[in-house]
Amino acid sequence: MKQAKLACTLLATAVGAALMGIAQAGPASESPAKWYADGNNAVEAAKHLRANMHRAKNVILFVGDGMGISTVTAARILEGQLRGETGEENQLSFEVMPYVALSKTYNTNQQTPDSAGTMTAMMTGVKSKAGVIAVNQNVYRGDCASSKGNELTTFLEQSEMAGLSTGVVTTARLTHATPAATYAHTPERNWEDDHDLPQEAIDNGCKDIARQLIEFPYGDGIEVAMGGGRRNFWPRNMADLEDEGKTGERDDQRNLTEEWVSNYNNAAFVWNRDQFEAIDASKTDHLLGLFDRSHMEYNVDRPADVGGEPSLTEMTSKAIDVLQKNDKGYFLMVESGRIDHGHHATNAYRALTDTIEFSNAIKATMEKIDTRDTLIIVTADHSHVFTIAGYPTRGNPILGKVLGNDNRGEPKSNFSMADDGMPYTTVSYTNGRGYAMLETGGDTRYKAPIQAGRVADLTAIDTTDEGFHQEALVPRSSETHAAEDVAIYAGGPGSYLMHGVQEQNYIYHVMSKASKINERKKDRDENDFRMNDWESVD
Repeated sequence: MKQAKLACTLLATAVGAALMGIAQAGPASESPAKWYADGNNAVEAAKHLRANMHRAKNVILFVGDGMGISTVTAARILEGQLRGETGEENQLSFEVMPYVALSKTYNTNQQTPDSAGTMTAMMTGVKSKAGVIAVNQNVYRGDCASSKGNELTTFLEQSEMAGLSTGVVTTARLTHATPAATYAHTPERNWEDDHDLPQEAIDNGCKDIARQLIEFPYGDGIEVAMGGGRRNFWPRNMADLEDEGKTGERDDQRNLTEEWVSNYNNAAFVWNRDQFEAIDASKTDHLLGLFDRSHMEYNVDRPADVGGEPSLTEMTSKAIDVLQKNDKGYFLMVESGRIDHGHHATNAYRALTDTIEFSNAIKATMEKIDTRDTLIIVTADHSHVFTIAGYPTRGNPILGKVLGNDNRGEPKSNFSMADDGMPYTTVSYTNGRGYAMLETGGDTRYKAPIQAGRVADLTAIDTTDEGFHQEALVPRSSETHAAEDVAIYAGGPGSYLMHGVQEQNYIYHVMSKASKINERKKDRDENDFRMNDWESVD
């Protein structure tokens, strides 16, 4: 496969240079003088940076689920290496954004967070507990009665109230924690369809998450919603269109996709790639896409998918085409949800290649929109216990085994060895299922036995293969999130507000301040007055 051949090429280049006595510390274009000049030029460019203090007509929030800083670093290197470069010098599309901050991700009741509590903070401006969606920390998780009166208003809801168009795009289920936190309110993230509701929730009037999407009460309704999760929208007596051996999961026998189409004018529901490509954004005002029964495929697995799935880049582009018809503006949330799942499975290949596709979607967006009136924020909800370690030589395959340098600082001819006499990889996990070599594609990637610790000699194993699951130290059925800060990258109007180390709920307040969303809602309520697109944030 391409990645394995790349690893062999990079390794052969490094070893060959060492054997021939050639000093190779990086690309041939690098030199001490160039390093100095590049640093000086970067400072000069920064001196000309000017804050865009105009109001943000549009806001786009990109969330890489589980995209910690080590994930960004490794994906940056992998993307460069896939182009035949050493990789370390590469930049992902969003790393060129002018403003960067750090986000503290803890939940109000957990040191290491989950996606429900973290996305609630970003969407409402209020930190909350793990496992709850758009309700405050006064609720008890899984207790419907306790959530009454503790609901929080989301930025997406405020956008609809202000007359903006809104969209949610994800590669996870649309009812999963991160996308759900834009439009739903529940004390339990797992209440994705009515079959999941306990009797207490039913008795106290809580609605499942899928139903809340279809019955969204604000403005003109959500204009775009695309991702996976068909099973939560279809009744149990309805066979899945892609897999007739499986059905929907709704006990109330409602077909929520039909209700979506009947709720709005110029509405469409699509479930495969052909239908998606046939959508004319100029004639479609409400688009629901559910491209898998559960989560969508990892990006590298999409070509093998039976029904065919659009990429994250394609979904994002289509969403913008639909939303930008509203001259008042729009809010769009885009999540790369399966970065998180790749890490939970200790399969770095899929986590990193989904991160690269996430970067591709952001690049396409930046080329499509006007950065003078659109605020773009790129961040993560949390990180993972994913580490980059050892002392590999420059350009060593990021998914490969560590090849170190000799006492002259040049690549060795053999892999570095751990104290047990076996080679080890550059990337690994603190906990999880541990090493496994699986057939690629399909759900087999989740069926690796727990083999934490040093259980196999990796000398003859191609660790760059997409079916390789990295070693882990502590045995667990699934790798866990991590608690360190994650990065926030921003560009466009109001992006200058991103600075320093902030609580995660700060992200909402930047979006609110930059867009003046509350003032726009008030204007709409009173006289539908349209603010000048270039009115100052202050």
